Amino acid sequence: MDGLLAYGLQEISKDPACLDDGNFWAVSTTFEGEWICARFERVVHAPLPTARQSWAKINGTWLSSLDKSSYENYVEEIRSRISVGDVYQVNACRQLKVALAEGASLLPLMHLIQEQNPAPFGCYLRTAELEIASASPELLARRNGSRITSGPIKGTHPLGSEYFGEKDKAENIMIVDLIRNDVGRISQIGSVTVPRLLVSEDHPGLTHLVSDVQGEILVGTSWADIANAILPPGSVSGAPKSSAVRIISELEVLPRGPYCGALGWVHGDQSLLSVAIRIFWNQGDEFLRFGTGAGITWGSDSTGEWEETVLKASRLLSISGGAI
Repeated sequence: MDGLLAYGLQEISKDPACLDDGNFWAVSTTFEGEWICARFERVVHAPLPTARQSWAKINGTWLSSLDKSSYENYVEEIRSRISVGDVYQVNACRQLKVALAEGASLLPLMHLIQEQNPAPFGCYLRTAELEIASASPELLARRNGSRITSGPIKGTHPLGSEYFGEKDKAENIMIVDLIRNDVGRISQIGSVTVPRLLVSEDHPGLTHLVSDVQGEILVGTSWADIANAILPPGSVSGAPKSSAVRIISELEVLPRGPYCGALGWVHGDQSLLSVAIRIFWNQGDEFLRFGTGAGITWGSDSTGEWEETVLKASRLLSISGGAI
């Protein structure tokens, strides 16, 4: 990730307290709050290791946890919760899975992603129990000493779209406000700023509406404190976060797992953690998985939101292969 290669696995911990020891740890969290922290012996500046084989494109059919009708019903249920004041915004997700050849590695898929869909926070992680190939466009937490920066994305259109409507802008500002609150819980009073607001960024195949939130971390703040403040990521949960997470747990038919968690690395008072979206993952079984979602507000159109989930998934699934 970001030009760093870590190898020589020494320890796996599921307690974020380990991150305070000053070592380099690769990190993957589930949306539901489970941790995998992997401590490596060596960290070097190097490219992604060469894959032994090329990627054999998937020839099966991707199955969705929610079909079009079920997803649109999910959107309408969220809108009904908004109408009675339960919540303002919820990120509604669905998961896709397809059969994966026994023993297949995601490393060659990661090479294809780097070539055909380079992402600012792309990442490859492999442990005994989890393998992830990520094309994440979204920054969760870049830490440099006491400075922490988050870069929420809200608003997605086909590449080249210059116009974002009021729904996109309102949703982005709503999540920026939520993340200002999250970052403020661990920051010095008066230090939380928004140096970028509603900036259009072009990514492979997509244009995103992005903002930045920064803060100066309070002295004595642990990584567990930081995690408690910023997880799950606000942009993939909703506002208020507690209400959105409750609704997600009620209405989504599967736990999200590593999708929509944090993914990246921590090294002392430095970090680069992405929001784990646009990821392929395998958890040691016979399936390759991929997640996609959309932010739902009162102004959402259920068919339009379904189409946004298709748009976000289509480019990467064309790289992996498999019928949709």
